Amino acid sequence: MGAVTSSMAAKFAFFPPNPPSYGVEVAEETGKLRLTGVENVKENVEVLKLKTKRGNQVVAAYIKNAKASLTLLYSHGNAADLGQMFELFSELSLHLRVNLIGYDYSGYGRSSGKPSEQNTYHDIEAVYRCLEEQYGVKEQDVILYGQSVGSGPTLELASRLPNLRAVVLHSAIASGLRVMYPVKRTYWFDIYKNIDKISLVKCPVLVVHGTSDDVVNWSHGKQLFDLCKEKYEPLWIKGGNHCDLELYPQYIKHLKKFVSAVEKSPHIQSGTVPQTEKARSSTDVRESSRPSIDQREKSRTSTDQREMPKLSSTESKDIARASVDKRERTRKSVDGSEKPSNATEQQIQPEKGRKSIDRFGGMIRSVGLCNIDCFKPTATAK
Repeated sequence: MGAVTSSMAAKFAFFPPNPPSYGVEVAEETGKLRLTGVENVKENVEVLKLKTKRGNQVVAAYIKNAKASLTLLYSHGNAADLGQMFELFSELSLHLRVNLIGYDYSGYGRSSGKPSEQNTYHDIEAVYRCLEEQYGVKEQDVILYGQSVGSGPTLELASRLPNLRAVVLHSAIASGLRVMYPVKRTYWFDIYKNIDKISLVKCPVLVVHGTSDDVVNWSHGKQLFDLCKEKYEPLWIKGGNHCDLELYPQYIKHLKKFVSAVEKSPHIQSGTVPQTEKARSSTDVRESSRPSIDQREKSRTSTDQREMPKLSSTESKDIARASVDKRERTRKSVDGSEKPSNATEQQIQPEKGRKSIDRFGGMIRSVGLCNIDCFKPTATAK
């Protein structure tokens, strides 16, 4: 039965870029691995090939930050590989002051093997084991970050590690089947059953989702947030779609506050949230506006429980084009939790915020990230 599930998943869930956006070679001068076809790879980057328990070799890049006390393990979304994500990884390491390790799943980029749900679980386990054994990173100093499909391996690992520092879920899925169909229960053939695993996570969880996500509906993020045992204030980006959240100034601001909060708070297995909330309240200027925001979120609940679309290949392409067309408009939108009451201020505030992180925003636009087509059914058999 497990083999059947894995086979079904491979048919409709995984879309590695073809050809890969980068290469891996041994540098003659050092004898170490390095990335080719990728710009701005600095000396603080180590390229690794890690063997999984299934015998595959996954390519990973470890970015060292001299000021870091925490390490972020990033599992990227679909239709992307390490080469396309590398500049984002570098900027996140810099702005969040963390060490960061990103990797490609089996069958993605230059990683060997074929993509499957179970392989991704073994892939992230190999990367985490490398952090422990090669870099001496402790479990309590690790933040797991899962984007879109990457939320699957992230929550699988997080559910088995009781002393993690924190988890970030970025445009996460409740489960694979729920992306395509509005099912209310978990079936045996479903994949990435995040909705059943989130309650097992014992550390603070930050959920980031766009309210206009037309690939993974906003309701996925809200369901996962509701089921978190140790919640951190979520980031609902008004107007944000599936592959453009990094364009919004509140994205990096909120991440920085979250990392700062969990870094300052003592890591205690029980009672982590009060410590995190206490640390966050001293830096989060939006606390006073939360009651009104919570009321608006509740009022929108009934309208947001709509059916999740069935995505054909043609529809996915149309979504991707529409997403690009909307970026200029949606980038000016502000997260509901950051909106001032005055309409004029609403128009001015995003521009002020964006000026402070022009470098980050410019980088994102140049990368052209798009993890569209997270899940889509294959063409109907003839």
